[in-house]
Amino acid sequence: MRSPRWIVFLTLTALGLLVLTAAGPAEAKAGPDPREWDRVVDKAIAYLKTTQEADGSWNGKKSPGITGIALTGMLQTGKVTNKDPSAEKALKFVESLINDKAGHIAGKDPRVQLQNYVTCVNVMALMAADRDSYKTVVANATKFLKRLQWDEGEDRTADSDFYGGAGYDSKSRPDLSNTQFFLDALASAGVPKDDPALQKALVFVSRCPNLKGEHNDQPWAGKINDGSFIYSAAGGGATKVTEKPEDGMLPGYGSMTYAGIKSMVYCGVSKDDPRIKKAYEWIRKHYTVDENPGMPKARRHWGLFYYYHTMAKCLDVLGIDHVEDDKGVKHDWRADITRALAEKQQPNGSFTNDQDRWMEGDTNIVTGYALMALSYCKPRK
Repeated sequence: MRSPRWIVFLTLTALGLLVLTAAGPAEAKAGPDPREWDRVVDKAIAYLKTTQEADGSWNGKKSPGITGIALTGMLQTGKVTNKDPSAEKALKFVESLINDKAGHIAGKDPRVQLQNYVTCVNVMALMAADRDSYKTVVANATKFLKRLQWDEGEDRTADSDFYGGAGYDSKSRPDLSNTQFFLDALASAGVPKDDPALQKALVFVSRCPNLKGEHNDQPWAGKINDGSFIYSAAGGGATKVTEKPEDGMLPGYGSMTYAGIKSMVYCGVSKDDPRIKKAYEWIRKHYTVDENPGMPKARRHWGLFYYYHTMAKCLDVLGIDHVEDDKGVKHDWRADITRALAEKQQPNGSFTNDQDRWMEGDTNIVTGYALMALSYCKPRK
């Protein structure tokens, strides 16, 4: 007969195994409910297939870049292949935008202001299509994009707040939004981190956070000093948080802060770098999937779907499964974003933004952004 001591030992051991069995997989698991993810993605793709135009585009006459966003989102989810009829039609439309003479992918005679964004999203779409036949087109497009960058070619040196940034074209003031798409395109095309274009871009990106230091000498940088990123460091700085900054302060906001972190990683900055660590502190303090944080109440949904995509891509690049906020609460961001999008999805599978800013009143754009975000939220197998 076993002694009471052995009975206690065996009982505690059994309880310990039960705890490990129950807690172990739950702790290791990250990501959304696969059924929910599938449902949201499938409905969004089905919607886009109903709104695709005869020429293969989505609102091609409104902007040639909408197709690149929708197509990239569909392909990146893995639910649509490059042989899917809708993808083949969209790719033919993108191919019609290839400008062999100029090198961009924005059309035969596009408005100058469209050339950067449109070429960037179309590079990402062609890379997601994964066809060898696009290698030359993508190579020419990356050369074109590099020519748009503000550098010595535009008589700008490293001490200029324009230096290294990208704008809507080679004449427009650079901003972090255009620059992050510029870097997204170059990174997807396989341009290495030590490429001169990326290192120049890093100079610009490093001037966009509210963080005074060796990489940021802008007069506004130390006034808030919380690590958040603003819209542009050029021309004295600009933010979308307010039209009338007080006392020279330029508050940062969520979409640009995620964009800034991601862009630095693309340029080879270590995740332990003070710039990234400080920005991530801001993310922890302002973690949310309910709004674009940092924005005032009246603008809380400005660029919300752009925010979801940038947030998801940034956290995926960082290799983070859970964001622990400043209160110590862990958030499974993939599950959170999927749940937020599931709640916002319309019965027909589309998405729309109640605050129509930056073209987010267009259901094709925001549904494309939603799919791009969800592509980084795939359930773990």
